[in-house]
Amino acid sequence: MLAYGAEPYLEEAVRAVLASTGVELELVLVDNGATGRSVDAVRALADPRVRVLTPSHNLGFTGGVDLGVRGTTAPVVALVNSDAIVQPDALVELARALDDPGVGLVSGLVRLAATPDLVNTVGNPVHLLGLSWAGHMGEPVAEHTEPTTVASVTGATMAVRRSVWDALGGFPDEYFAYLEDLELSWRAWQRGLRVCFVPTAVSDHHYEFSRSPLKMYLVDRNRLAFVLTCYGTRTLVLLALPLLAFDVALLAVAVAQGWGRQWWRARWWVLGHVGWLRARRRDVQAARVVGDRDLAPLWTDSFDAAQLPLPPGGAVIEKVLQAYWRVARRLL
Repeated sequence: MLAYGAEPYLEEAVRAVLASTGVELELVLVDNGATGRSVDAVRALADPRVRVLTPSHNLGFTGGVDLGVRGTTAPVVALVNSDAIVQPDALVELARALDDPGVGLVSGLVRLAATPDLVNTVGNPVHLLGLSWAGHMGEPVAEHTEPTTVASVTGATMAVRRSVWDALGGFPDEYFAYLEDLELSWRAWQRGLRVCFVPTAVSDHHYEFSRSPLKMYLVDRNRLAFVLTCYGTRTLVLLALPLLAFDVALLAVAVAQGWGRQWWRARWWVLGHVGWLRARRRDVQAARVVGDRDLAPLWTDSFDAAQLPLPPGGAVIEKVLQAYWRVARRLL
């Protein structure tokens, strides 16, 4: 678990984890720059299962999680957001799902804390242009009671065997925050491991959606890094035109929404990290055993209009993209 900023739900989230049944656990809390007395309140619990790590600076979500995982030798690692309140049996349900050696990553049923009969996410979709969002958000929880595979877990409440985490190398520190759960999930699929939704592993998330310029920069930057390193060469060639067209459209949206400077900043980051991207791509592609042709069913070619509202004319462009993809997919 990571702590940053005000953290009004941190103590409640920690207490919920410590109340978990059916598992022996230790909780590693990484203080990435929490303000106020939230971390002190956790220390005051005086629970020997809790250990607080305080790096010298904010490592971001990726670096903070990587540090926390290095701080434990547990055979199963679970990530729980500091504003997610797990049910007592959530962690054991995730651990049980990992008993299947063909399963690489699992995440649970994350409900909206304010309206727990509604879904926050049941696993996240992956758009073929590299985008992702909270899957089935706002839908009734009662409609999601069956376990299934998903394109990506959600980092809000997820688990992975330590051996798989080590084999995948964890989160890339360079991402800092956002889309790291997508990137890890996709690489698990590339290794022939399934990524699954576990409906019996329930948590309530005090979810707040934001579109701050920093978030949009990180999401856009990491989308580019994900596509450039994880997509096969043939896929990149086939998607070159749609990706370029989307980038132009995204620039117009960014300017209209006030984060046009961050759009440029994301591309300067890519240009400044060509060496890392090239090395990362080489490693990712060399380790995969499943090709994009077999992974193609995991991609979606539809946007969630509620979470990613399309600009005027966007629906028509989406239809064109879908028609193009139906043809291009046959060439993978």
